[in-house]
Amino acid sequence: MAPLETPKSPSRSTRNIDPPRVDEAPSLPSMSPRRRTQKPIFSDRYIPNRTGVDLQAAFSLSSQEVLPDLRRRGDADNEIQIRKEEEANRTFSTVLKAELFGDNVPMATANLASPRAKKPPSSNSLSDPDSSTPSNSGSAPSSSNGRDRTPPRSANHDDITSTPRQSTNLFTYQSPKKSRPISRDLQNELYSLSPVRQDSQKLLLSPQKKPRNISKVPYRVLDAPELSDDFYLNLVDWGQQDILAVGLGDSVYLWDGATQSVDRLCNLSNKDKVTSINWIGSGTHLAIGTSQGLVEIWDATKMKCVRTMTGHSLRVSSLSWNEHILSSGSRDRSILNRDVRVESHYINKFEHHKSEVCGLRWNVDENKLASGGNDNRVFVWDGLNTTPVHEFSEHVAAVKALAWSPHQRGILASGGGTTDKTIKVWNTLTGSKVQDVNTGSQVCNLIWSRSSNELVSTHGYSRYQIVVWKYPSMQQIAQLTGHTSRVHYLSLSPDGETIVTGAGDETLRFWNVFEKNRNDEPPSSVLLDAFSQLR
Repeated sequence: MAPLETPKSPSRSTRNIDPPRVDEAPSLPSMSPRRRTQKPIFSDRYIPNRTGVDLQAAFSLSSQEVLPDLRRRGDADNEIQIRKEEEANRTFSTVLKAELFGDNVPMATANLASPRAKKPPSSNSLSDPDSSTPSNSGSAPSSSNGRDRTPPRSANHDDITSTPRQSTNLFTYQSPKKSRPISRDLQNELYSLSPVRQDSQKLLLSPQKKPRNISKVPYRVLDAPELSDDFYLNLVDWGQQDILAVGLGDSVYLWDGATQSVDRLCNLSNKDKVTSINWIGSGTHLAIGTSQGLVEIWDATKMKCVRTMTGHSLRVSSLSWNEHILSSGSRDRSILNRDVRVESHYINKFEHHKSEVCGLRWNVDENKLASGGNDNRVFVWDGLNTTPVHEFSEHVAAVKALAWSPHQRGILASGGGTTDKTIKVWNTLTGSKVQDVNTGSQVCNLIWSRSSNELVSTHGYSRYQIVVWKYPSMQQIAQLTGHTSRVHYLSLSPDGETIVTGAGDETLRFWNVFEKNRNDEPPSSVLLDAFSQLR
C-alpha cells in the first residue's frame, strides 16, 4: 500500500469496559443488650415547610455533607464523568437549600444563578467581616499573606455566604411574627402548579452551557508504512502552508491539507534514514535531520535541497527553528545553533546534556530555547548564550515532550518517559515548578492550543491514548483512543483546530479537538475590512 494512503478498512480498537461494580451492603452494627428491650421507632425525616418553622432543624439536615466521595473509586479514566456527577449533586444541593430556607434566611439563594461562584476573599458566614474579635463559630483568622480564611465544615461555607457589613447566625434565628414579605415573583408562585419555588424553577429551566463535544473517533486515518517506532525521533510536522511532512524510512512525504494529495519530497541515499523534521515558521522550507548526523534544508515549493550542513557525529533526533536560526540536537549530546544566512555550518554549540538530546523547542516571542534529553534533564537557554538560564532535574526518565504556552509568558510544560509518566509545568521567569501531574503513562508529546488554555499530551506505555487537559486545573477534558502502539508523534494544524498523531502502528490519525479561534474570523463587512487595512 502506498504511503499516506487512506486504508480501505481501518482498524478500530475499542476501549475495554470494565463490568459495573456491585457495592456490598454495609453490615449493620449489633444491637447492645440494653437497647434490645427498647421498642424501635420508625419514622420519616422531618422536612419543614416554607413558613419558617424549625429552621434550625432544616439547617442541620441540609448542612450535612451527603455528596458521595466519588474519587475514592480509584479510576482516573472516569474523572470526566465524576466531575459531571459532582456538578449535578451540587446543583441538587443548591435547589434543596433554596426549598428549605426560602427567603427567610438572607443570601440563602445567592448561589442559584452561579452554583460555583467564587466566595468573597474575606467573607465569613457566621461572623461580621468588620469585627476585630474572632467569631464564636471557630473560624480561623485571616493569614498574614492575605489568603482566604478557612471556614469550618459545620458552617457549610460553600453554600451560605454573607455580604460585607451583614451578620447572620442561623442558630439564633427566630421565626418572624409578621407576615412574610411579598416578593416580586409572588404572583407567579401563587398561580404556579409546581411545588418548586420560583427561584429553583429559574435555575432548573435556565439554559446550561453545552459542554464541548470532542469526537472520540478520528475523521481521517492514513497509512504510514515504515513510520519508526522510536521514542527519541521527531518525524511528523504540520507547516503553516497546510503541508504535513512525514519521515518514512529514508524518504520524506508531503501531504497537502487542501487537496489531500501526496508527494515525495526526497529520498536519502547511502543507507541514511530520516530521524527528525521541522518546518521553518513561514512553512516554505523544511529542515531534515538524518541518522548520519547531517542536516538538510529543502525548498518545499521547488522540491529542491538548498543546503546540507554537518557538525554532528551521530544521528540528529530533534530540530527547532527560530526565524533564521536552526537548532539541532543529536545523539552525540550536543546542540548546534546554525544561522542559515552565513556560510559556516554552525555558529555555536551547547554541551550541557549528558545523553541524547531528543527534545528541542524554541519560544520565538521570548527568544528562549528549551531542550530535553535522555539524561532526564530540561535546560532553558536565553538566546544563543552558552550558559543555561535554568536546569530542571526532577524528571526520572527521558524528556522528549516540551511545549511553550502561547497564553502566559514564561510557562513551559515538559513530559517524562516510561518510569516518570508525569507532566510538569515550569515558570521559567522564576525557575519554579507550578504543576506536577501523574498521567499514568509514558509522555511522548505535548502541545498547547492557540485558541484556548488547553494542553494535549500523547502517551506510550501502556495506554497509547491522547489526552486533552484544561490548564491550570489540569483536569482531563477528553481521552482519545484508537492507536494500537505508542503515540510518538504529534502536530497541530495551521488553523489550530486539528491535531495529527502518529504511532508505531504505522498510521496517522486526524482528530478535531479545538474550536476555531474567533480572532481568526474575517471582518463581517467590506467597510470593516477596509478600515482594518488603514494602519
